[in-house]
Amino acid sequence: KEEKMLRFAVQRVPKANLLGRRFYGDAAKENVGFIGLGNMGFHMASNLMKAGHKLYIHDVTPEPVQKLVQNGAIAVNSPKEVAENAKKIITMLPSSPHVQQVYLGENGISKARGVEGTLAIDASTIDPSVAREVAQQLLGQGITMIDAPVSGGVMGAANGTLTFMVGGPDAAVEQARALLTLMGQKVVHCGPNGNGQVVKVCNNLALAIEMIGISEAMNLGVSLGMDPKLMASIFNTSTSRCWSSDTYNPVPGVMENVPASRNYDGGFGVDLMAKDLSLAVAAAHKVRAPITLGSSALQIYNLISQHGKGKKDFGYVYSFLNNDAALKK
Repeated sequence: KEEKMLRFAVQRVPKANLLGRRFYGDAAKENVGFIGLGNMGFHMASNLMKAGHKLYIHDVTPEPVQKLVQNGAIAVNSPKEVAENAKKIITMLPSSPHVQQVYLGENGISKARGVEGTLAIDASTIDPSVAREVAQQLLGQGITMIDAPVSGGVMGAANGTLTFMVGGPDAAVEQARALLTLMGQKVVHCGPNGNGQVVKVCNNLALAIEMIGISEAMNLGVSLGMDPKLMASIFNTSTSRCWSSDTYNPVPGVMENVPASRNYDGGFGVDLMAKDLSLAVAAAHKVRAPITLGSSALQIYNLISQHGKGKKDFGYVYSFLNNDAALKK
């Protein structure tokens, strides 16, 4: 009798495991739409493809589309067509108007046939009030939208180590979690729609100020004759330690594989940081929250943009402070 029970148990366990593997295997092959293939979106989409997802993609810039098509993605002509081929859609767009156009415009996601039951994940950084308004409008058409802006930069997108700050209904966040964890290592549910954007705007407000502070301090030390690598090593084990110093240092030559060491190309642009700071300033105005340093940081990044460097990584503020002295060496 004991032998029979043992054989029964041995036979039953593999069946359960096989069932589990089959379930997740099927999930990994579901169609996913991805709109917005810039410096961040391209890497995020690539990681989804590496995990086995079939991607329907759209972007106004042909180069990243062509690269992903070569790896098996399917390019379509509009957000509407993306929604007609995928029930889960991720967007990574530059600004609030872009999000409104992609979701609600003439050829937007909401105009697609059979969109009921679609889950839309917007990873853009936009005005929290716009995130709430768009989500509310989509809900009337059977589309559930969550806001899921990210932190971690281009390196985090490439390495799949992003942090997602998510706003939306509990069930929708859980439904999105499997996809989000293929692109990042941390998913934080911040509350209802728009709350993910609130946290992201505040995070980038702090980051912009932090980067300017590190740049000013490093520039002062170098101007007084200090070795920037030595300074960075001290900062990174002292009270000034922060991401802008120990992970994304803005001084050319201090760290490899960061924008500062490749002429400030390929990172998070000055114009994008200025946009995020504008969102923070506007949000602060609505609730009358003082934002003195944030307003000053915005003026600095706007000034850099006026000098024609808006596409450079936001760490370019260091080079701006010393009139590109480090780049001329």
